[in-house]
Amino acid sequence: MSASKIVMRLVSISFTILFFVIVVYGLYELGLRSYDYGYRIFAEPPVASGEGQDKLVRIKSSMSDSDIAQLLAEKGLIRDKWLFVIQLKVSGYGGRLAAGQYTLNTSMTADEMMQVMSQKDTQDSGETETTEKTETTEKSKKAKKTKQEETP
Repeated sequence: MSASKIVMRLVSISFTILFFVIVVYGLYELGLRSYDYGYRIFAEPPVASGEGQDKLVRIKSSMSDSDIAQLLAEKGLIRDKWLFVIQLKVSGYGGRLAAGQYTLNTSMTADEMMQVMSQKDTQDSGETETTEKTETTEKSKKAKKTKQEETP
């Protein structure tokens, strides 16, 4: 066997090993990122800790879940629009967010925001508005929801 064939064979084996190392590393990174994203679906922390900032959000009856997620991302209430859409579907709140005006806080989790916005008794009908606090968790007690009620 000549020296050039031996060198070519070693180079070929080296590139094959390098290719498999890159593939394994890529799969490892993909697994880590997938796990992180999946974990965030159920345990996404609030955007801000402590007091946070109140943000006024108006949900229209014509808005889809994706539109609502985009609005919340623009207001700085969530980090990732698509993560919120997945959280809506997994949590069972998908399609159940009620039209209305809400004051949400950046210290609220996505689940707390969904609880506030899914109140069945809120209608976007332009009638008398009153403000009430939700009592779901400590943080959502700070969330004020503008509620439109029917007069008897």
